[in-house]
Amino acid sequence: MTDGTWTADDVPNLDGRTVVVTGANSGLGLAGARVLARHGAAVVLACRSVDRGAAAAEDIRRSVPDATLDVRELDLGDGASIAAFAEGFTDEYDELHVLCNNAGVMALPYGETADGFERQMGVNHLGHFALTGHLLDVLCATPGESRVVTQSSGLHERGAFPDLTDEDAASLLHAEAAYDKWDAYGRSKLANLLFAFELDRRLAAAGEDEVVSLGCHPGYADTGLQRRGPEQAGSTLRLLMMKVANAVVAQDAETGTLPMCYAATADGIEGGEYVGPGGFMQMRGYPERQTPSSRARDEELARRVWTASEELTGVSFDLRPTTTAD
Repeated sequence: MTDGTWTADDVPNLDGRTVVVTGANSGLGLAGARVLARHGAAVVLACRSVDRGAAAAEDIRRSVPDATLDVRELDLGDGASIAAFAEGFTDEYDELHVLCNNAGVMALPYGETADGFERQMGVNHLGHFALTGHLLDVLCATPGESRVVTQSSGLHERGAFPDLTDEDAASLLHAEAAYDKWDAYGRSKLANLLFAFELDRRLAAAGEDEVVSLGCHPGYADTGLQRRGPEQAGSTLRLLMMKVANAVVAQDAETGTLPMCYAATADGIEGGEYVGPGGFMQMRGYPERQTPSSRARDEELARRVWTASEELTGVSFDLRPTTTAD
């Protein structure tokens, strides 16, 4: 637990540290990138639109004139784009201290990624799974501690994989005929946590003690994320309801990004932890360490999701458990 008052001012000095933030052109990603840049980090803004990323960089520099920012194209719904981003990054950077797997989509009408995955699972989980795998070597080669912080949601508790088996990677996807956008979102956010915690276990088993993996969630933050579903569905009423809920209940993006910043930078935090806002119904407030659903801690389910994710993305993690002689 924190003391309940951790804010952006408590982020330590990050001079000499390199951070990648996915989805850094808006919302929580933009707010987090601004905080990290203000404290000295060199921040790579990994964005699907380079133009929007450049506009975000200009926005950050208005309040942080000396910010070190690098805008790079990354489409998490396209495996080729993910591989190209990772190749370009590792060609120019020898170190990666924090990878913030932040970008996401929420409650969209059914659609598919460039790779044919259901869109929410494809972008929210499979894209970040592949990105982390591609960047694993540089994370492990970075002197000192590196962190992988994966953004989830309180709605991970709604997620389930009732039919997932080792032989059926396609069970990670949801049939269009039975598609429920909120169930699909919850499932993708559960996958985020299963991945975050399984990655930490595998890193520890492989003796990679200087790389840790954590999960976090922002509570209910007012970002553009909530508008996209109603907009794409053409529902004026739902869009109005969402705007009212954001105005009445939500906290701003600057507060919503604090759990991610805490997980990325705070002293004393350990791999496998889960951070979220500690206020009303865990929807708002200062960050604290929390307990995810029991399903998110299911190690057998995590192993199956991992195996399926490797099969679907074609990306494997070179993490072999260390053995000790008898």
